[in-house]
Amino acid sequence: MTRRKKLWIALGVVVVLAAVGYANFGLRGPAGTAVTVEKVSRQDLEAVVSASGKIQAKKTVNISAETMGKVVDLQVAEGDTVKAGQPLLQIDPRNLETAVQNREASLASARSQLEQTRSQAENSKVALRQAEDTLRRQESLMKEGLIPRETYERTLNEFRMRQTDVRASEQSVRTQEQRIKQEEASLESARYDLNKVRIVSPIDGIVIRRNIEEGETAIVGTMNNAGTVLLTIADLSVLETEIEVDETDIPFIRTGQTATITIDAIPNREFTGRVTELGNSPIQATGQAAQNAGRATNFKVVVTIDGEVPNVRPGFTCTAVITTATRSQALAVPIQAMTVRELIVDASGKVVTPPAQQPPAPAAGEPARPAVPASLGPGQTRKEFEGVFVARTGRAAFVPVKVGIAGERYFEVLEGLSEGDEVIIGPFASVRSLREGDAIRVTASSAGLDRGRGAGPPAETRQETRER
Repeated sequence: MTRRKKLWIALGVVVVLAAVGYANFGLRGPAGTAVTVEKVSRQDLEAVVSASGKIQAKKTVNISAETMGKVVDLQVAEGDTVKAGQPLLQIDPRNLETAVQNREASLASARSQLEQTRSQAENSKVALRQAEDTLRRQESLMKEGLIPRETYERTLNEFRMRQTDVRASEQSVRTQEQRIKQEEASLESARYDLNKVRIVSPIDGIVIRRNIEEGETAIVGTMNNAGTVLLTIADLSVLETEIEVDETDIPFIRTGQTATITIDAIPNREFTGRVTELGNSPIQATGQAAQNAGRATNFKVVVTIDGEVPNVRPGFTCTAVITTATRSQALAVPIQAMTVRELIVDASGKVVTPPAQQPPAPAAGEPARPAVPASLGPGQTRKEFEGVFVARTGRAAFVPVKVGIAGERYFEVLEGLSEGDEVIIGPFASVRSLREGDAIRVTASSAGLDRGRGAGPPAETRQETRER
């Protein structure tokens, strides 16, 4: 190999090494964790609670049989519209008609007996008057000494017997009158029972369920038997949905709050409503769910839908979004910026900055860490605070934040931040691992646009934020 050729090879190696070194230096970029920031701004916030349920009529009536018998005239079908007082069905009336006839005959007999008793009473009164006249004549003859005393006393006893007969006959009349009242009441009861065989609609509505066919036997309910529900009629002019709300959301719900309802069977439409009822006791689980100790505790919330809903059926699945709070132009921070860090507080609860100690040397390629807190001083304790990291002169500064209501993507800021502060919102892994004073480099900034109305974050979102 010639000398010239060796020189060219050495020059090429130097150029390659220089190029590699330049590339490494140029691509390395500035030191620090790459983060995305967003400025704290003011916006309208809306906190909501969302839960699922089913559509049902506010007024629903189950029609049951009040007398047992065979259905002989069924006049409605499921889905028919009925008016109050309209006949629905009839139960075989023959047994009850016989009972009515029997009571009518008993009443007629009692009335005839009363007339007979009254006649006897009149006869007793006539006999009493005759005995009274005879007694007066005997008294006159007795005074003149024309009759013996024995005859007079016999006449007196006869008069007293007639008085007793009159009292007895009058009592018989009163007894018979009471019997007639009993027979009249029995007849009225029999007629009332006879009217039960003809069942009419108690309300205006729609027949949403029919559980019996003509020719079947209706069973009357007892203490241990619920009986036969023949028909179910619902007034669909007022609809409501009964939803199950988690116990953590119940404290924020009040009667009168507005809600938006979406029905799965009626897509692309929203209906408005209001909270009309709040359950005071948790929903009791049954069956297998009752044995599951980890089952969530839910409460019943009833939302009444405004206006009419076309083509709706009871039992449709729906979702109700209840607006629990609103804020106009509130200072807001992105939910993904919120995290939890442990800080040192003194005996009065104020955050303190303790003396620092030098951290261990960083590994190759790892950015230098700031000084870490030393051991606790007298009266100091560690306490977790919810807050955000704010970008300040290339460093991450943790700021405790007090938040209010939660929108879809933003928390209301009550304390800790000012408008225009740049908070670190990502990447998620970076927010989780950041520490006070870490070097950062901003790679992107969100302008905070597209912040329309939002639903409150689900519990798992808030929990995940707190665990960062």
